[in-house]
Amino acid sequence: MRLTFIAAVLAFLADQASKIWILYGLGLATRGPVEVIPGILTFRLGWNTGVNFGLFANSAETTRWILIAIALIISAWILWWARTGLTRAMALISAGLIVGGALANALDRVIYGAVVDFLNTTCCGFQNPYTFNIADIAIFAGAAGLLIFADAKKITP
Repeated sequence: MRLTFIAAVLAFLADQASKIWILYGLGLATRGPVEVIPGILTFRLGWNTGVNFGLFANSAETTRWILIAIALIISAWILWWARTGLTRAMALISAGLIVGGALANALDRVIYGAVVDFLNTTCCGFQNPYTFNIADIAIFAGAAGLLIFADAKKITP
């Protein structure tokens, strides 16, 4: 469990620190998009009131509180699973990445009413219209890690 908490705290802090820097240090809201690596990485501010790719963003206020509740429930379940069923170090770290990322995005919803997204990647001539953040990366990496490292027999209670 210690690895889970360390990974969760590190993912949470990395995400929140990056968002504070983007919003207040870099001033991306007033500055506009910044090309970090031309043709590959751009900082472009996006306020996501929905879920991935802005899905379910129509009734923002209702969705906001539902998504906060879902993040808390999933985080609690993953922490329970880490405590009772996960044994491999990489699985425990993966669980922590999901929890840290989910709680960081939930905090954004509480503070700003939306998730702060700012990373925009493009490649090979494809213009990606979507933005994401460090928490999204942690959630994705954690989910992939659980698929790879969790013992499938121990997923169900």
